[in-house]
Amino acid sequence: MAREAIGVKRYAVRLSGEERAHLEAMLRKGKHGAKTLVKAHILLKADVSEAGEGLSDGEIIEQLETSASMVYRVRKQLVEEGFAAVLTRKPHTRPSVPRIFDGEKEARLIALSCSTPPKGYARWTLRLLEKKVVELEIVETASDSTIGRVVNGGDKLCQMAA
Repeated sequence: MAREAIGVKRYAVRLSGEERAHLEAMLRKGKHGAKTLVKAHILLKADVSEAGEGLSDGEIIEQLETSASMVYRVRKQLVEEGFAAVLTRKPHTRPSVPRIFDGEKEARLIALSCSTPPKGYARWTLRLLEKKVVELEIVETASDSTIGRVVNGGDKLCQMAA
């Protein structure tokens, strides 16, 4: 923190002419996500090269109405990972919630939904399917909305089989 108070930035932004032109074109077109456009503005305002404004973090935060952490992360990512990394989102390596139904379990659920419903019912409901997949030990638990997402994809299969 003391180093920043003196004016020495740990993550100094120095853009090439080509990088500046790319960012300016992005901002003119405006065909990117809001967060990407804010990052482009941050880079342009933080650029300490001859063509850049070289604004302080405080000035950038005030002008763009963004957070200090956003400015810091953009600077850091540019220095550590490069220009392209700042403007692209990292793909998720795995889903945030693991899938309940894999291929085999999904096939069993769709086959169940295509079968004759229990006595007293004209058709399978999501709640009936929810209870039945647990009863048959296809899965330990599942919500009716999860069942609905899987079955809606399988409805066409049932219609083709009929």
